[in-house]
Amino acid sequence: MSERVVGGCVGGLITLGAADALWAGLTVDSAVPTASVVLTGFPVDARAGYVLLGSRVVATVRASGGQWSVSEIEVRRAAVELSAVELDRRDLVRVGPFGGARKHGHLEGMLLRWRDRIARELWEPGGPERTARGEGGRLSHLAGIDWRRILVEETRGQTMRTWWLPRAVVRLLDAAEHAEAQWLHAARTRQGNTAGTEPLAHVGQGRAAGGRQTASPGYPTVSLRPYNGELQGHVYSVLSRKPGISRKVAGWACAVCRTAPAAVLDHCHEHGYVRAPVCQSCNTQERPDHLYSNDIRVAGHYTRLFDTHTADWLRHWHRCPGCRARTTLPLPHLAAWTAYVACRSQRPTHRDARGSRGRKPCGALRVSWTGSHNAPGTCLLTVAVDFCPSGVHRVLAQVPYREAAKRFGIWLAETAPAVAAAAGPDRLDGLPTHFRPVIPDTSSEGQALF
Repeated sequence: MSERVVGGCVGGLITLGAADALWAGLTVDSAVPTASVVLTGFPVDARAGYVLLGSRVVATVRASGGQWSVSEIEVRRAAVELSAVELDRRDLVRVGPFGGARKHGHLEGMLLRWRDRIARELWEPGGPERTARGEGGRLSHLAGIDWRRILVEETRGQTMRTWWLPRAVVRLLDAAEHAEAQWLHAARTRQGNTAGTEPLAHVGQGRAAGGRQTASPGYPTVSLRPYNGELQGHVYSVLSRKPGISRKVAGWACAVCRTAPAAVLDHCHEHGYVRAPVCQSCNTQERPDHLYSNDIRVAGHYTRLFDTHTADWLRHWHRCPGCRARTTLPLPHLAAWTAYVACRSQRPTHRDARGSRGRKPCGALRVSWTGSHNAPGTCLLTVAVDFCPSGVHRVLAQVPYREAAKRFGIWLAETAPAVAAAAGPDRLDGLPTHFRPVIPDTSSEGQALF
């Protein structure tokens, strides 16, 4: 990475144009694509008092001559952090649309709200094509990241379309959004406690001799507190309606990755209990990839859920008292586990077409089910392979729910003994007398399995 001195640097400050050139040069080899004009182009407004470069907030400074500048060292630090991000373009997270088109309201100030901004861009008539051409002064980048170059659009049928970004970029943008919110909160708090307050555009800037302003040595941050089970046993439908819960959730670190700020309350859809506050990325990773209401595509992220970070995810799922007491998983998760783990040996392989000596798993794994977890005797899981290169493999196995639950219990004890030790019927006394299942049971068997 170049360490050259940038022209126009005075007292550690460089002009916005020079900062653009420095940013472009330092991030040219970054795995995350960046834009070349990130401090002087739309939607950046230097008068706001800061700019976002990756997940870092960099203060802008207005000198006596009216020219805006930034700290060179802060630009370099932001570039180093962004260049260190590893990017797997196959590990995608859906970023929209959710619940139909976004409302076309005014997005005030510099607030990132990157999901809303992307949705607004792409819901415009001719959105993806118009956005790609940068027409009409539209959004050119997000926190210095050229999101167009890594956005994946999928279309089902003639109308349904979804947008996806690599998980590493989603984490980065979530961190940027959180850093911005915390910076503004701390800046406004400090401004309110200062006599003769200045406009927010100048918060975080000091004034040197001769009237020239200098960047503050750092920007205020608010540390995230670790989640220690404070919401254990709460019912989501009740807790989610309490005033101020969103603000409280945002103060926690994600209970799964423990690094990103929490954004949502993850909860068990079968038993209704809150599991923990998690970030958007972990929430998306945990969510089963439904094709239909009873059909799951077993995608690549299940490697993390059931292989590399198994104990963490099992502990998270068993934060639900219902799942923990019954030593199982919610039906969609149990179905995915059955396809990915219990039926692994039954999945055929083919010679890798790229010429290597190894073999790769056949097609795309999918699992569907009939019936309900509330009527386990009639619930059947069907594991199949789609898109087989030879076109010969279809159904791999049909596994009754009871057998799948039994296999999972054995695997849990072997894979995560600490999680298994905390589960079991001896914890049933902590459950409410009447819990609310997602799918009502109309048979006479009821909860016979449990």
